[in-house]
Amino acid sequence: MDEQEMPQGEFGNQPSEQPPGDYFYSPKKHSKRHDGRGMNPWIIVAAGLLIVVIFGWWFLKTNEKKRQGTPIEINNNQEEQSQRGYAIANEGDVSPISGLPCDNWNRRPIAVMQPSDKTARPMAGFSDADMVVEMPVLTNGKPRLMGVYICGDPLEVGSIRSSRHDFIHLAKSFDAIYAHWGGSVFALNIIDQQIINNIDDLNHGGHAGGKCFFRKEGVSGKVEDSGYAKFESLLDCAKEFGYRMENNFSGYPHINGIPFEERIEVGNLKVGLDSANGDYFVEYSYDKETNTYLRSWGGQPDVDRNNGKRLAPKNIVILIASQEAMEEDPHYNNVQLGDPWYDDIDSGEAFFYMNGKELRGKWRKDKSRVDSKLLLLNENGDDIEFVPGQIWIEVLEPGRALKWKTGDQI
Repeated sequence: MDEQEMPQGEFGNQPSEQPPGDYFYSPKKHSKRHDGRGMNPWIIVAAGLLIVVIFGWWFLKTNEKKRQGTPIEINNNQEEQSQRGYAIANEGDVSPISGLPCDNWNRRPIAVMQPSDKTARPMAGFSDADMVVEMPVLTNGKPRLMGVYICGDPLEVGSIRSSRHDFIHLAKSFDAIYAHWGGSVFALNIIDQQIINNIDDLNHGGHAGGKCFFRKEGVSGKVEDSGYAKFESLLDCAKEFGYRMENNFSGYPHINGIPFEERIEVGNLKVGLDSANGDYFVEYSYDKETNTYLRSWGGQPDVDRNNGKRLAPKNIVILIASQEAMEEDPHYNNVQLGDPWYDDIDSGEAFFYMNGKELRGKWRKDKSRVDSKLLLLNENGDDIEFVPGQIWIEVLEPGRALKWKTGDQI
């Protein structure tokens, strides 16, 4: 990441926000008296300027609130707040996200922010994630990722990077504890309201989380790539902070994968999370033997730093969501994905890839509730049923490339 792209608060000091400037009006003194023929023009000027000052102050305060995000009423009773009104999607001792059985199936998720920078690759931990969300955070399309861990216990997770506001309400929707290393000013304004249970090396959100993380030498020549955590340490810190550790997420429904003889021979999915040099271009090749999608990143096979495993989700979800630059700092973007602070849109088109097939549908997220569930629906409006295994969500701007080819089309 170059210096321009260094997120505020990440591995450095958090700059303070500048309040709106003060306005002063001091009219000149005049010795001539008003002759009575109509109102003194200087009084008119003074009154006009006073109106301008009052309106300007109101406008700045209103827009300051908008830029900083609308405060959300906090319900400290997490049991009542989490996942109200959603039916439990799975039966038995299985992860509510992946649908796979495991000893930790009822453990509350840990959602970890990780970068897309080529210098930080390969990432550690993703092969053990129940879900990964990949979404642009800069106006040039550069993405950031969030691994969501329930069943898996990776040795390490990293690099760990700063929060972006678009991920906070998604982590909340999964009932996750949110781990990050600092954040953009937009994200930290929200986190400091203690809207989500979080673990932050730079101690935002009300808990000192520095001991939960460490610097890993030899990852790359860039210091921002060196932030890591032992996954066990994140769990220990969450318990020490008094966070609830039992999962309340209602989950996504699952069905068995199709038999081997019914699977296609080959399939290829290209996702246009691209840059000028192609560093963020994502490609998935369907593997008939395992009924998974082998992931490549920037033209290279994507593997887990911990164990060398090829990343191969069972399910891929493409959420189509419009984006625009943040008004206060156009370097950062806002994704219209149903957050309660900046978004006007809380539904859109979606594509689903599983069993070697493409399905079309839609996504919804009620923007009136920060903890509302991210709904993944088919064309009839019913819940998509996933193949048991990892789910990888890609958030794609309209007009970006999305190509699915099978058989002779490849």
